Amino acid sequence: MTVDADVAVIGGGIVGLAVAREVLARRPRAHVVVFEKESAVAPHQTSHNSGVIHSGVYYAPGSLKATLCVRGARLMHEFCAGHGVPVSVGGKLIVASSEDELPRLETLRQRAEANGVEGATLIGRAAISDIEPAAVGVAALLVPTTAVTDFAEVARRLAADVEAAGGEVRTGQRIDDASAVNAGIVVACAGLQSDRLARSTDVRIVPFRGSYHHLRPAAAQLVRSMIYPVPDPRFPFLGVHFTRHVDGSVSVGPNAVLSLARERYSRLAVDRHDMRETLGFRGTWSMARKYWRAGAGEVARDASSRLFVRDARRYVPAVRHADLEPGGMGIRAQAVRADGTLVDDFEFRRDQHVLHVINAPSPAATASLAIAEHVAAMAGI
Repeated sequence: MTVDADVAVIGGGIVGLAVAREVLARRPRAHVVVFEKESAVAPHQTSHNSGVIHSGVYYAPGSLKATLCVRGARLMHEFCAGHGVPVSVGGKLIVASSEDELPRLETLRQRAEANGVEGATLIGRAAISDIEPAAVGVAALLVPTTAVTDFAEVARRLAADVEAAGGEVRTGQRIDDASAVNAGIVVACAGLQSDRLARSTDVRIVPFRGSYHHLRPAAAQLVRSMIYPVPDPRFPFLGVHFTRHVDGSVSVGPNAVLSLARERYSRLAVDRHDMRETLGFRGTWSMARKYWRAGAGEVARDASSRLFVRDARRYVPAVRHADLEPGGMGIRAQAVRADGTLVDDFEFRRDQHVLHVINAPSPAATASLAIAEHVAAMAGI
């Protein structure tokens, strides 16, 4: 398919729509077209995440994730306030369940300070109980600015803004070759398909499925806002955590296991093409050798609800197996290098008139409006 446009954006998720909106804000007379292969915008990662507006605690100071997350969170709050999208600012506790996690907790506090996260404070057992009476831990990092929203609704409002500004959002139109799009600038925000559009050989998207549970309504009162573990710095996933959403429901999870399908949302889903690419990529096996111990724990929790509940009870002991019901599921587009190294930061590549967003997993939804500024600047807009 070809189209005459000044700027074409491939991918109608939250990042692609934010880019289109930013382009129109900078060039109001530009002809901007967004292509989305599905029948509606934001069908994949945008609509299958926790909805958390991250504050920027986890990311290495000076990284794109750190700078764009902190700015993006501020922009996201402003956008939601201006568009009537509900936001709940309940804060987050990152809880150390044992003394040996305290050094890592202090590292997170230092990162929060370096990244300009407001109000991040170390607290003890008594303060944990005051904030989250059902939670336990030896200490915690309180991050009062962490919030939740509905990113799918944000994406719909972004699409409306694009169209109101004169842009086009074309759903049901698949683009497999970015170079075939007849536009002055093409920006590929393809998420789970980003490596394919970029025709990348050294970096591949390796999909990870994350499965959630929800607390039944009677048990949801156990969690006031968000309770997170201290993450393992060697692994990009946060571990089992509790999140109260804007509708009052509380999710628990997710696990993070290798998926054999990039865009199918069931535990046993297999797409033969996706499976061949993932298992045929030597980076997948190199990654597995590096992270087999952490990966085995994720697989075990995914297979055993008993183990899942055991881990959840490290932070909220009152949770019982009967309190859980099946929740949602998402698939993370994790870029992996051929040597098995996980791409830790946002990554972008230029190929003549095409700018590819290669790696934009969490906190990309939080950072989407700031990513759009960054992309527009890279593209010279």
